[in-house]
Amino acid sequence: MTVLSHQKQIVGSSSLLLIAFATVFFSRLLETFGAPAPINFVHFATIPCACGVALVKTKTENRSQINTCHTLLWGLLLFLAINFGSALLNHAGLINVVLKTLLLVEPFLLLVAIVSLPISVRILKKLRIWFEGFVFFHLLLIYCQKFAFGYCHLPGDCDNIQGVFYRSGSGHVVGASVSVSFVIYYFAIAKSQPIWVRILVLIAGLGNILASDAKQVLLILILSFAILALTKGKISEAIVYMIGFIAFMLVFSWVIQNVPAFDSFNTWIRPEIYAPDGEATKLKLSGIKITLEHFHTPLNWVLGLGPGHTIDRLGGWMLRDYEELLSPLGATRTTIGSEVWRYVASSWLATGSSLFSPFWGWAAIWGDLGFLGLASYLYLASVVWRKICLDDLSKFLVLTIMIYGFIFTQLEEPAYMLSMAIIIGIRWHEKQVLAK
Repeated sequence: MTVLSHQKQIVGSSSLLLIAFATVFFSRLLETFGAPAPINFVHFATIPCACGVALVKTKTENRSQINTCHTLLWGLLLFLAINFGSALLNHAGLINVVLKTLLLVEPFLLLVAIVSLPISVRILKKLRIWFEGFVFFHLLLIYCQKFAFGYCHLPGDCDNIQGVFYRSGSGHVVGASVSVSFVIYYFAIAKSQPIWVRILVLIAGLGNILASDAKQVLLILILSFAILALTKGKISEAIVYMIGFIAFMLVFSWVIQNVPAFDSFNTWIRPEIYAPDGEATKLKLSGIKITLEHFHTPLNWVLGLGPGHTIDRLGGWMLRDYEELLSPLGATRTTIGSEVWRYVASSWLATGSSLFSPFWGWAAIWGDLGFLGLASYLYLASVVWRKICLDDLSKFLVLTIMIYGFIFTQLEEPAYMLSMAIIIGIRWHEKQVLAK
């Protein structure tokens, strides 16, 4: 194979990955404009296919790339095996296994594909420019929805400021999460741009939090920064991070008490709701409690109650909302999702914030796949942390993902997770280019 044909294959693979990502990123917007609802399932085909093409056609001789990809692929096979084991134990449908696996492993597949590419500076720049274009378009829609369409004139209406994730339930949180993660990355790496441009982009992304009233996004950023400070090996670096964290918290505490635009953050400052018998605690843990009531064998602690059978996206609403499409394919359901929704309906706190949702990522993985499934997913995350996150920026983004797992089902939100995978994958290549 000539060098030219090899370069063409790399360019073709990177283009396929961008197209596959676009099928995730813009699916909700296309549905809004009249596309049929199953368009939200297209990425379950495009992402694995694009990743498969990248792995088969773009060979690399870099041992670090090969070892990282092999480690992730073996971890993905283990996770798939656990899904099948849980399905056999709990008589779950094959389509449940497929959807549950893809919802959780698509980001890892995309990372494997990106890392496997022997990318040149030109191709890396192409990936970055296209991804930046996608997110800038999303930010443009955010502020059109805020100021041109007036979606935030009524109480609670700010939830409809969702950018390209319009009309997707928690789209305001997903949209703000993607925006903020991107602008932090952009501010850190776009050194060729004037500082005022980078600051404006940062303000636009952070402004998405206020525009859509996605308060928990800011909470995740604060917690992630604090944890990152604790991971620093050098005491001097840890001190710098902690000083920055304390200074920010002091300023933020003053702001939420004195600036009307930040007044909504005070809704969380109610210690009584976090007590063991407080409403927030009871609501947050209700999904776990109801899941435990359905355990029928000690093996459920190991392998859960089956993919899509508890408090994940599948069991919570996807199998219900797409019943006409998935039932003929053999999808199986339990009553756990509806039982949790009834509990949510009875709670006065349920409409306050998704921070208190009983449907959240780590509990969902445990409920569906048990401690074995949870351990295998954490192993995949540890591989990314150890082998792909080469700087504080990438580690910070991974920490935000891990914390989101305690809040809502964002671990199974394809658009958010794949956006994070692209940023982390591009950042890995940037570090390789700098190293050379």
